[in-house]
Amino acid sequence: MQRSEEWMRERVEELKGRVRTMFSNDSVAEAVTLMDTLEHLGVDGHFREEIDSAISRIVHPDESAGSDDLHVVASRFRLLRQHGIWVSTDALDKFRDGTGNFKASLSSDPRALLSLYNAAHMAVPGDGPALDDVIDFTRHQLEAIAAKGELRSPLAEQVARALDHPLPRFTKLLETMYYVGEYAQEETHDNTLLELARLNSHLMRSLHLRELKALSLWWRDLYDTVNLPYTRDRMVEVYFWSCGMIPEEEQSRARLMFAKTFGLVTFLDDTYDVHATLEECHSFTEAMQRWDDSAVSILPEYLGMLYIKMLSNFKDFENMLKPHEKYRMSYAKKRYVYQLQAEYYMQEAQWSNDKHQPTFKEHEELSVMSSGLPMLNLVALMGYGAIATKKVFEWTCAVPDVVRAGAQIGRFLNDISSYKLGKNKKDVASVVECYMVEKGTTGEEAVAAIAAMTENSWRTMNQACMVMDRALLPAAQLVVNIARSDEVIYLRGRDGYTFGSHVKDLVTMLFLAPIPL
Repeated sequence: MQRSEEWMRERVEELKGRVRTMFSNDSVAEAVTLMDTLEHLGVDGHFREEIDSAISRIVHPDESAGSDDLHVVASRFRLLRQHGIWVSTDALDKFRDGTGNFKASLSSDPRALLSLYNAAHMAVPGDGPALDDVIDFTRHQLEAIAAKGELRSPLAEQVARALDHPLPRFTKLLETMYYVGEYAQEETHDNTLLELARLNSHLMRSLHLRELKALSLWWRDLYDTVNLPYTRDRMVEVYFWSCGMIPEEEQSRARLMFAKTFGLVTFLDDTYDVHATLEECHSFTEAMQRWDDSAVSILPEYLGMLYIKMLSNFKDFENMLKPHEKYRMSYAKKRYVYQLQAEYYMQEAQWSNDKHQPTFKEHEELSVMSSGLPMLNLVALMGYGAIATKKVFEWTCAVPDVVRAGAQIGRFLNDISSYKLGKNKKDVASVVECYMVEKGTTGEEAVAAIAAMTENSWRTMNQACMVMDRALLPAAQLVVNIARSDEVIYLRGRDGYTFGSHVKDLVTMLFLAPIPL
């Protein structure tokens, strides 16, 4: 039976009232399980105040509360760290034997092993080898159990997914799309939570399709008008990325601004990388610094319309802001968005033209910025509501540790993919190639080293989120979310942006797969 959106929203409100009563239980185990389930199902955004209260209760629980249940202890550890609260790894030590190894009995509890595996991926640099051991142990155990075919659905699917994407590094919307169906198979599922999740997924799908339709029409008009056929035509993939970075229903404006900017920057990237001569690159960079309609006169004719459209779309962004938000444009104009991005691309084009072999450090410093994440993060914040304060913009523009680490993850994953798939002949050497030359290693050794650096960047980002001013956490979460999307796009060396077929099944699942009511 087809239900109207109005009916679904009314029913959601009714169900939310029921769920709020579930938070009254004082049990740490039940509070952890409820929070974890709500986040898996993608409905935690409806209960932010209740979850904040629950977190304050489980930070310092009674020593005996759930302490012998590894699933609860590991889930609590992960949830608190994901919410920016540092928790000692000592909580996990009680599950080791006298020799420091994990107890053999754990191998018979795959659900607990999976929770421990996911928790360990909230490691920070200060944890030392403690969580490295956890990851190695749990991965080995889970792979062995899976290979024997001993796992039943839905746990089998959850383990397979986590071995590719540990939960803290997987995009929230995709996890929700998988988990809503899996939750229905769990014997202990709650019908109220299940119905709420299904209705919420329907409402989100409806919103996504409206946004995607609007973006597709905008992009088709832009792409045809600009008429640069060498540029990647990937708005569906861009929007898929946007949904991974900004999953909240109320952040529609931010999603659209992010996606449009991503599309426009793709024109820049492909022009500098694969088509323009060095002289044309210089002309375009100069025009970007002038940022004025009159600068079109210094451009080659084929780039004139792109320049005009970039100016006009930036003005459209300003018109999307409310009067008290207009100040945000001052952070995005001139030195912080397209101008700096053009300068980074220009430097890479110069290196390519000169056949310059940068040092690894030189390349990493430039390519982290040219990855676009610092700029795209800023543009996304422009579309946010009250949480995007002047303090948040000042923090973001300073490119703090969180932003730099997130950009490193994107750059490292992208360059590993480029190395494996083959890059464009005009592209500057990747970080993988720079490492090979500088260290005298093989390609495989360089890829392994860059993968280790990616892991270190994740840990740096985790730690930064636990020590920062909590008022900045929503902005930091944006960076974490785009890093999660990068992990999906570039899984095992694929490139789901350049080659849309690599993520076709995921796009189909997110936007088209049926959701039962």
